[in-house]
Amino acid sequence: MKKCYSEEQIFRAIKQHEAGTKVDDICREMRVSSGTFYNLLS
Repeated sequence: MKKCYSEEQIFRAIKQHEAGTKVDDICREMRVSSGTFYNLLS
């Protein structure tokens, strides 16, 4: 089952990443794998 993330969640994650938050911390908060996170960035 594919889970969809709102644009708001994706933008917040990108902003956190640009601000210097570690990818692992963002992934833990969003409950996604690092691979999924990098797919959201692209």
